[in-house]
Amino acid sequence: MQSLLAQGEYNPYYGSFIDKAESNNIIEGLQLGKKKFIDFVNAIPKEKLTYAYEDGKWTIAEVIQHIIDTERIFSYRALRFARKDQEPLIGFDQDAYVPNSNANTYSAEELIEDFEAVRNSSITLYKRFTTDMLTQIGEASGSPMSTRAAGYILSGHQNHHVEVIKERYL
Repeated sequence: MQSLLAQGEYNPYYGSFIDKAESNNIIEGLQLGKKKFIDFVNAIPKEKLTYAYEDGKWTIAEVIQHIIDTERIFSYRALRFARKDQEPLIGFDQDAYVPNSNANTYSAEELIEDFEAVRNSSITLYKRFTTDMLTQIGEASGSPMSTRAAGYILSGHQNHHVEVIKERYL
């Protein structure tokens, strides 16, 4: 997917996420990813939700909440960029968010409900972006990012963490 974006539309750190996006079409990718992710979470044994593969690592529930939190933040960034807001956006400390998320107190159904609400909002947001809005570039975490790069990152970030859960947790 990186080949779909111009140089300078994203920090190279996000390249691996962009390459894991579900589709060349951002909206289609978010829709496909939504169904796949809900099916994936539903298949996780309930007793595994609070499992961490090593001391100090996140539990599966915390990883899921991290995906949700990140989608909220990146959708907000995309909105700001699409609206030509030139105010630089600071980063966020994912490691500070997780222990304050209470993720381990939520059922799979509650996590899915939250994910579905956020993903539906992201899909609606991207449906309303024009071609011009998708190519707008803002600054987040000290680096440039386009609206469309944020959309590919949303999809690929989710897929990245599904791979991690499959490899290390299940």
